[in-house]
Amino acid sequence: MKILVTGASGLIGSALVPALETRGHSVVRTVRRTPASGSEIAWDPAAGTIAPGALEGVDAVIHLAGAGIGDKRWTDSYKREILESRTRSTALLAEAMASAAVAPRVFLSGSAIGIYGPRGDETLDESATQGQGFLADVCRAWEDAAAPAVGAGVRTVFLRTGIVLSPAGGALKKQLPLFRLGLGGKFGSGRQWQSWISMDDEVAAIIHLLDCDARGAVNLTAPEPVTNAEFTRVLATVLSRPAVLPIPSFGPRALLGGELADALLFTGQRVLPAALTADGYVFRHPTLESALRSLLGK
Repeated sequence: MKILVTGASGLIGSALVPALETRGHSVVRTVRRTPASGSEIAWDPAAGTIAPGALEGVDAVIHLAGAGIGDKRWTDSYKREILESRTRSTALLAEAMASAAVAPRVFLSGSAIGIYGPRGDETLDESATQGQGFLADVCRAWEDAAAPAVGAGVRTVFLRTGIVLSPAGGALKKQLPLFRLGLGGKFGSGRQWQSWISMDDEVAAIIHLLDCDARGAVNLTAPEPVTNAEFTRVLATVLSRPAVLPIPSFGPRALLGGELADALLFTGQRVLPAALTADGYVFRHPTLESALRSLLGK
């Protein structure tokens, strides 16, 4: 299968591309510079341009590009970048598919469980309604931007990804130094839910979705979400370190800004992968402890 991948150098993409190639797939990466080889395609989502013939012979598109949610404080300009980096790139790909002489068979388009908004203890699957807040609005606009591909009959899946666990990046990488020193702790009350997925399962689930019949929203989260307090306890146990000092909200809010800190650290969603499970996917790491021990070699 010839697969076009955006965001190939990101946290998920850098793990996904080698896995695809190992399985014998031909991967073409999008780049915002002059392509260095035939396995790269130039595009500029902000300008709305993609190289002519970019989708020629492409069987599937996996779209993972977008500005990092937690990379910077949420100023008005950065919030706009978060939104437009997703909507413009998705629309560009979807419109290219809709106008292609022969469209790709499948479009796996990035999204996130942030679409559900902060929901307390409510259990959420793909049938849940959209929530409130900036991230929920971004995710809805992000998914809506794929409409031209859906309208053209391309099987489109929205990858509603949770917290991806990897020591190479993301939330886990930021937490490990403090936890290894025995200085980790729960955020605030610790009652907020964290719907996580190991990098192994994130990659394997995306590959599974290439060849199945699923379409529409698919939650990429492990079947056993945990509270932040439980996440803290399990990570400390795996590292054989204490974790007894709770982190009050005023520190992260001062550092990150209140809206970003609340969205990423002090609220959450209790999300279940109903669609993925119904489609027969079997998780390699269904529990947090098994995931962390595998990822951290413990």
